[in-house]
Amino acid sequence: MVTIPLIPLTEKTIRSSFVNASRKEIADVALPLDFADTKWDELDYFGWRDRKLPRRSYVVVELDGEPVGFVLRQAEASTRARPQCSWCQDVNLTNEVVFFSAKRAGQSGRNGDTVGTLVCANFGCSAIVRKRPPVAYIGFDVDAARTERIDELRERARSFARAVLHGAASQSGS
Repeated sequence: MVTIPLIPLTEKTIRSSFVNASRKEIADVALPLDFADTKWDELDYFGWRDRKLPRRSYVVVELDGEPVGFVLRQAEASTRARPQCSWCQDVNLTNEVVFFSAKRAGQSGRNGDTVGTLVCANFGCSAIVRKRPPVAYIGFDVDAARTERIDELRERARSFARAVLHGAASQSGS
């Protein structure tokens, strides 16, 4: 599979992409201070923490060629064990991993239905999967393994976006 970079996003595109946020929440979104310096060709999704509300974060994923954004809330409690990120599945556990929940889109979310995941707290998954993996055996294709990790990260992020959207889809009879 050929890895295609994330499409560059504008502030307007990001704000219009949110599927599980109220108008007020969208208006309150604070983009990262270094947003203008974003290296889109090195990202598989765009994620950041709110600098004003530390337990709130945002992610925008490309799904079927369109950006889908969602608001995440970090759990208050921490896990007892050292968790592994569900998206990049880093086995070296170099980043802090936290549990985030997201309201589902549509009426399901307004009724309190949520979906959760364990993700790197700094949303550094894209950098992690781009690291060259160690050679596992003679003839191991390092570049193919890295490309596969990138594709798998994108699919896991898309899968979570689909789970957030599922609430809206089930309301429309899909």
